[in-house]
Amino acid sequence: MRTLLRWLILIVIIYGIWNFVSDKSNSLSLSTEGNELHDSVNEDSISNVLQFISNEIGKLKSLILQTEEILPDWNVEEDTKLSESIEKPDLITPDKQTFSIYNISIGESKQKVEELIGESKRETINEYGISWSTYHQDYQNFIMVGYDSSNTVVALYTNQDLISSKDGIKLGSDKETVLDSLGDPLTELQKGFVFYKMPDDRDYEMFLMDDSYVTIFFDKHKNNTVTAMQIISTELEDNRDDFYVSGDEQLKIGFEYQLFDLTNASRVNNQLHPLGWDDAVKETARDHSLDMATNNYFDHTNLDGESPFDRMLNDGIRYSIAGENLAYGQNSSIFAHEGLMNSLGHRENILQKDFTLLGVGVAFNEKSQPYYTENFLTK
Repeated sequence: MRTLLRWLILIVIIYGIWNFVSDKSNSLSLSTEGNELHDSVNEDSISNVLQFISNEIGKLKSLILQTEEILPDWNVEEDTKLSESIEKPDLITPDKQTFSIYNISIGESKQKVEELIGESKRETINEYGISWSTYHQDYQNFIMVGYDSSNTVVALYTNQDLISSKDGIKLGSDKETVLDSLGDPLTELQKGFVFYKMPDDRDYEMFLMDDSYVTIFFDKHKNNTVTAMQIISTELEDNRDDFYVSGDEQLKIGFEYQLFDLTNASRVNNQLHPLGWDDAVKETARDHSLDMATNNYFDHTNLDGESPFDRMLNDGIRYSIAGENLAYGQNSSIFAHEGLMNSLGHRENILQKDFTLLGVGVAFNEKSQPYYTENFLTK
């Protein structure tokens, strides 16, 4: 289809050149930044025809590149198809705590977890200074678990239908039901002598219960229903001295791969194939995050006027379609991802069925605030 489009564009340009040459009484006008240059065809028709052809070829190249940015690749590789559906576990109402995820609660042992769900797929550092152990089967039954130094569960997260509770709250429960069951949520979080106020327009609520901070995320595109849950032990949260933590290399890599896994779990939730990781476009994404963090701006267009598509092409990355998501200031990959899923344009990139690859780049500014760049593409 793309080849046919190029031929059609070329035919139109040839037709325009023929009309241009045939009508020698017309003059060519080129307007450049308000200054008009006029040349009569009769004075130097050959020169002007060559100039016209050169201009039209340039337009053709530009149009083809623009077309490549918006046209989907209709020949998506077979290995990008959604894997066969995997049965979810039978969820049991927790007997001690209010919530469990995949029948796991805070305080249980790593041995019990891995007897239940097997070994983790990935280990990455998070903002609490411990690792998220990521478990899934082709991004189905997706759960992230954090352990302390004694291999006890101190952190849990899922964005899939793995939540069970004494109050009947689960994935898809409406926000009103959650608030009626759990009472008033927290509106601020204390770190040392500083109180961090939560934004009024937040798409999550945090509750202090069962010696844990339980954050419930809501999907405003699905009538403010429960879309994910994070549970952090009070000891782990209280040991984090500041809202933002020092952004070292390991945390940068951790946030990058966590965003990648979170994106794929959300895609599988929506019956879409998971994306492959692309190291080359990861570097493009990292460069843009670092540029924004260093030069204190937040935009898809950099200070040199380059779009994400320009930056990919400049790095030698060819694509048939591409897209970019940006986030800034969220203190974790989870909050960044949930925020992107609640922003329609970003959500559409995450759930674009024709994308096949993703690279994520993270950088921190001098205040340790993270910048996240996601570059999606299909080659």
